[in-house]
Order: sequence, then C-alpha cells, then structure tokens
Amino acid sequence: MGKTIAEKILSNRSGTDAKAGQIVVAEIDYVMVNDVTGPIAFREYEKIGTKKMFKERMVLIPDHYVPNKDVASAEQAKEMRVFAKTHGVDNYFEVGKGGVCHQIMVEEGFAAPGRLIVGADSHTCTYGGINAFSTGIGSTEAAVAFATGKLWFKVPETIKVELTGKFRKNIGGKDLIIKIITDIGVDGANYKALEFHGDGIKNMNVSERLTVSNMAIEAGGKAGIFPFDDLTKEYIKDTVKGNYVPVAADPDAEYCMTLKYDLSEIESMVAFPHLPSNGRAVKDTNVKIDQAYLGSCTNGRIEDMRTAANIVKGRTVHPDVRFLVVPATQKIYRQMLDEGLMQIFLDAGAFISGPTCGACLGGYMGILAAGEKAVSSTNRNFIGRMGDKNSEVYLAGPEVVAASAIAGRIITPDQMEGC
Repeated sequence: MGKTIAEKILSNRSGTDAKAGQIVVAEIDYVMVNDVTGPIAFREYEKIGTKKMFKERMVLIPDHYVPNKDVASAEQAKEMRVFAKTHGVDNYFEVGKGGVCHQIMVEEGFAAPGRLIVGADSHTCTYGGINAFSTGIGSTEAAVAFATGKLWFKVPETIKVELTGKFRKNIGGKDLIIKIITDIGVDGANYKALEFHGDGIKNMNVSERLTVSNMAIEAGGKAGIFPFDDLTKEYIKDTVKGNYVPVAADPDAEYCMTLKYDLSEIESMVAFPHLPSNGRAVKDTNVKIDQAYLGSCTNGRIEDMRTAANIVKGRTVHPDVRFLVVPATQKIYRQMLDEGLMQIFLDAGAFISGPTCGACLGGYMGILAAGEKAVSSTNRNFIGRMGDKNSEVYLAGPEVVAASAIAGRIITPDQMEGC
C-alpha cells in the first residue's frame, strides 16, 4: 500500500516506514515561536538544563502584541529579544523587519516543499499550501525541539479532497475552506491531514492554497497539504532557503475519507458567529456591520490587498464602518506602496496599519465593543474573539470584506451596484 504526503514526509524525517496511527520521532526542519508562545518555551528550555541548542532551526517572530500595546506585552517582546541575543539565534525578526509569523515563514524561505515544520501557534498548518507538513505545537514541545531538533508525532490519517473546475469571479480559497468546514464541522478532520488533489488545484494560485491550508485547523486538522507544481516552484523560487524535495502521494495511498468539490459551484461564503463552520452563502444574508478587517495570516498577502483595492477603488467606505487594512509583513506593506494600493485604500477612507496580529486575536488595533459586528478576513469567530463577548465576527474572503466595507452590510462585489 502506498503513502499519503503526510506519511511520506514523516517517513523521510523519521527514517521509518511511517503509516497512519503509528508514533514516530522525527527530525524537525524548523521550529517557530512568537511573542506569546516564545517566552514560555524559553523558560522551559532553561529547565531542561542542556547546553545543546539547534539554533539554526529556530525562528523567533514577535507579531501578536507588537508594536507593544502595554507593559506586559513589552516584557514579552523583551524576553524574546534578550533570548535571541543571549543565545545567538540569527532567525529573529524585530518589529520593522518582519510581520505576521506564518507569512514570514513563507516569505523568508523557511517553509518549503517536503519539509517538516512545527510552530507554537495553531495556524502553522499554513505551509501545507506549498507542500510542507506543518503543524501547531505547544510551547513546551517547542522547548524540546530547541534542545533536541526532534519531536514525536502520531502519523495522521488523511482525508482526500478532490477539486475540479475553476472559481467564478470574486470567489476564492477562503470561500472553499469555509464551505469545507461547514460541510464536515469543526471536528470533521480531527487529528487528520487534509490532502488536496485534482485538476482544480491548477486554477488556484498559491496564496489561495495558503489560505485553505491555514484554516485546516478550524476543522480540527493536523495539517492541510497541497501537491507541488509549477505554481509552487515559481512562488518560492526567489526566497526559499536551501534545497528541498517535493513530495507527492502514491496512486495507491490509503485515505479515510474522500471529499469532492467543483470550484465553479462554490459561492461567496460567510461564516456566521460563533464558529467557522456556520457558513452561509453571502447572497442569503443581510447583516449590517460596524467594522471590516482585511489582513491576518489567512488573508493578509499582497494578492488579497490587490483584490480588495480593485473593489474599493474610486469608492468610499460607508460612513458607519471602520475599514482596517493590515498587510501581513513589511514586504507586503512596501509592495502596497510601490503598486499604489495604499493610495487607493487611503482615498477610500480606510485605516492602514503596519503588520501585526493584534486585532485578529482580540488583542488591540481593532477591538469590538458590545453589540458591534465585524466582517473579517481572519480565521476564527469564537465568542469574544475580536473583542467584547457580545460582539460578533463574520468570516469572509477579501472580496466580501472589501465590498462590505463600502456597502455597510455584508455583500458580494456583484451586489455593489449603487454603492
């Protein structure tokens, strides 16, 4: 019997014949921590009492509460800064030189096809969009990875997702993953890998694939993995660090379930509060909003910014709406300047921030008051996720977020006539 992509990568990195259900100890290519999870990992590493450190595999990225919002967050960031300097960890991305951790991992070439990457953040599964096996871990596990360069894994079963067709205009990867999570539920892929197949993949750009993989965790998934192709190769060609070996599933690989989607039938989707699985077609909704948020590790890439700018160009943000635009990294911020996207958003009346995770996790830079509603390109809409427990978050793609910012209610770009 052949192997899935997850089984192959875990076999390669563990030196064993890994199959679903087995426990393996595998060599890690990179381990990432942020300013929230890093300090705990640093303290746990010190408790281990070893002088050994796989610092070349460590990536430290402050992004959740930076620039610091208060004294507590300043102390967290300082602890990360001091740890990096004390131990000589070169892969440290200070404010002004980095951004949201998952986009940095891709932009800076740490993530690559065939690699095994872990991160002390649940959305580490993002890198499956470029054919890596990547997954979230706890801070104590990160400390062990610092000290040993290895971690144990239970090899996950894999759900095969077959994609055909092509998205219609103004529909994309975010709509697909909301549809999938709505169909199978927030535990439908619990400790399983989602592995994507089919001719439809060639019609998805890599940014869309990263969005889909990013939200695999919202279905309980251990990973969300796309195959390697020419689009992947082109996307990473100027940034990837070192050599990489793409991994493909065997034709006779065994899957625990198969899902099938025709991309041409996917509609513009919005996930209602308070779960990513509460997906509905946007055309069937009528929700007034107070805030529209474009950004995050899910949809803060340059492709998302271009899409949204094209929709709002020449229009004005609704007077009752705050439109927050947050590029995921400094590189994307600079691209927006160079391409004139900043001017488009500013002319429309949007607020533009430097890269930060702040609003996404309800930390700062866009907190919702009681009773307020936001449409957001982020990945979670749990109770109190972006503010008061009586606020509401509606998840959607950049197309819907941009159109809704102009209309003052959740709509698709196709419904913008007269806005």
